[in-house]
Order: sequence, then structure tokens, then C-alpha cells
Amino acid sequence: MKEELRKYIKENFIIVKSRSSVMAKCQSAHFSCDEEYSVGNGMSINDYINNNKDLNSFQTLLFKMIDERNLKDSDVYNKVHLDRRLFSKIRSDNNYHPSKETVILLGLSLELKEKEFIKLLESASYSLPKNNYFDLIIRFCILNEIYQLSTVNDLLSEYHCKLLNC
Repeated sequence: MKEELRKYIKENFIIVKSRSSVMAKCQSAHFSCDEEYSVGNGMSINDYINNNKDLNSFQTLLFKMIDERNLKDSDVYNKVHLDRRLFSKIRSDNNYHPSKETVILLGLSLELKEKEFIKLLESASYSLPKNNYFDLIIRFCILNEIYQLSTVNDLLSEYHCKLLNC
């Protein structure tokens, strides 16, 4: 498995060039949140945000996925050693924003396929870019249906990455 991971990283790792010039352009733009901007169909940005803010929210999507699998909450958080209180906070607080690690752990616990995993990450405003070993290894594990936390951590350790839930 470790040899397969080395091959996968060699084939998929992307070196990102500096984006400082792009960032400078973005930072030099001055926008006021008080101004009304229109979005595509003439809708104001405020209306657009209000109409779309709850679509695919992390909390909604997570509990839909849990229900579809007929799992108990305790099955989900115990499998990846998440704290029960943290899970309760996710369930009860609509405004709670989980860490990327928490989303990854939940995705592993639910044994999500790649598209579902990416959708769950995106619902919390995260992604798995191919420009660092941690994200690439997580992507490798998803593609190869490696959901056992100890195995994932073993592969992360191989590349001196931060381990999950330690």
C-alpha cells in the first residue's frame, strides 16, 4: 500500500507557483459591503446570499448522510474517536464551523466515496488540493477506500504529516 501511495503522490503532486501578484491585485481592490451589487439575473448580492446560504450547509448535509446510512450518532463519532461534546455542538449549533480535520474524520467515519467526501468538505468551505502531501494522502485513502483511522495515520506518518485526531 505504501508503494502505491508513493506512486500516486509522484503522479499527482502539483507544485503551486507564487500567487503574490494575484493577491496584490485582489488586495488593492476596494469594495464596500454596503453597496448593492447585482448577480447575473439582476438579483442583489444580499438577496442571493439570503436565498442560498442554507443550501448544502455542512450540518444539513452531514446529518442527511448519517440518516441515509441508518447510523447512530455514537457510531459515527466513536469510530474516529471524536469527542461526544464536539459532535453534539455540530448537531445543535447551526453556525458552528468545523475544522478541516473534523470534516475529514467524519468523512472517513461515514466511509464516503470521493464525490460525497468532496461535497462534505466543500459544504464546510474546504478542499483537498493536490499541492501538499497531507491532502494528497487523504485523497489517496478516499480513492482506495481506506477508512481505518490507524491505516490513514500510518500513511500520513510515512510522509511526516500531521496525524488525524492525535
